[in-house]
This record gives sequence, structure tokens and C-alpha cells, in this order.
Amino acid sequence: MNVLITGGAGFIGSHLAERLVGQGDEVVVVDNLSTGRLENIALLREKPHFSFVEGNICDVGLMESLAGKCDVI
Repeated sequence: MNVLITGGAGFIGSHLAERLVGQGDEVVVVDNLSTGRLENIALLREKPHFSFVEGNICDVGLMESLAGKCDVI
């Protein structure tokens, strides 16, 4: 499954991403890093089924692009 996690560099989002990647899902995390931290996803960034996009969920074009490739947000 292709999953988009908003706020994925935060505490809860990073743990959710870790779990989903561990299950074999393709995970895309979008976070503006206002409260999230790259340290929370440092190990995930090395995984082939994980990608990080620094961006804001208020950016309609970005979110349309990312959401169009995902099965679930």
C-alpha cells in the first residue's frame, strides 16, 4: 500500500512510518519541520520504501501531487 503521512517527522508520525515501512508499505512523509525533527526519521531515510518531502500541507499543489500517488493518507 502507498501511504502518505502528514507531520511524519513528529513523534507519532515517525513511529507510524516506522511501523508501516516494517510491514512493507511504501511510505511518503511530508513535514514542514516546524515541530517535527529529521532525527526522528533519520534511520527511515535509508530505507528503500521511504521518502521524505519537506513541505507544508497548506501547499495545495504539493498535496495534490503527493496524494494522487497514495492509497491512504
